[in-house]
Amino acid sequence: MPSTAGPVRADVEDAARWLSGRVIRTPVLRSPAIDLLAGSRVLLKAENLQTGGSYKMRGALRTVGRLAAAGHTGVIAQSTGNHAIAVALAARQHGLAATVVLPVDAAATKVDRAGAAGARVVFAGTGLDERVAMAYALRDQTGHPLVDAYDHADVIAGQGSASLELIEQAERAGTPLDALVVPVGGGGGVAGACLAAAGTGITVYGVEPVGCDSLARSLSAGERIPVPPAATIADGLRPSCVGELPFAILRNALRGVVRVDDEQIAAAFRLLLMELKVLVEPSGAAGLAGALRLREERAGGALGERTVGVVLTGGNVEAELAARLTAPRLAELTTVEGAAA
Repeated sequence: MPSTAGPVRADVEDAARWLSGRVIRTPVLRSPAIDLLAGSRVLLKAENLQTGGSYKMRGALRTVGRLAAAGHTGVIAQSTGNHAIAVALAARQHGLAATVVLPVDAAATKVDRAGAAGARVVFAGTGLDERVAMAYALRDQTGHPLVDAYDHADVIAGQGSASLELIEQAERAGTPLDALVVPVGGGGGVAGACLAAAGTGITVYGVEPVGCDSLARSLSAGERIPVPPAATIADGLRPSCVGELPFAILRNALRGVVRVDDEQIAAAFRLLLMELKVLVEPSGAAGLAGALRLREERAGGALGERTVGVVLTGGNVEAELAARLTAPRLAELTTVEGAAA
């Protein structure tokens, strides 16, 4: 079952200390061309270079580590891919059995990586409800705890350690953050970002694909609103509803949500590849797409020359999709100083 106690900033700090030396302290990247397009200094936290290919490793390792210490011998997880990979890797490190539930249309790369990490892979439908039902059934059969992808206090705290690192790295470099932008699936990562930013004056924005905007609708309604996920190239940002624990944090801490379409995500993917030479999956590139979109949405350039941090949440992309996105088919290229925008 998901943890019922909501995490606080101290939990993110504790998770960061525990994870130090256990996960990669990923670099912060910057491109003058991206700064120009965003109208701000943009610092990009390259969690696509993290163990397992995504920042999901942070929450999974923190959670599985605590479960192992409590005497559990196995864990169960469901996701569209990155969380499953991370839980499988974390379970292997701690000598636990792992069963992961993936959709039947999960990216082959993510399926293969979860299996290679030693997990038993089970497929269940194409929607979140089908995966959740299977995960709970497996929990009841095995007695192993469920490591929820975002509705778990330890997962939120672990994911938040990426944003906490980015905040610290920016301060150390003499370019402290004014804003932080994080892609939104079930909301665990951006909730962790809000906790990491608490008391700092840093404003936090979430980014959702158009048609997969449960968080934006939930914030407007004042309660969690499920949304039938629309088709999007950002497969990791398609949960039908923001998590209960994340929403409890986000409803009072998040500045707003930016919606981006597939063309904007694809343009951000190409920009990261061509300008910084890093491969980021569409779900991870959505953060940069949101930061670029913020410039269009804020009247009169209200943020001026502020420093914006972006978490590039993952890099597990199919080779065929990467090849398709590299060609400018989904969006026209804008040339800025010779850079593809």
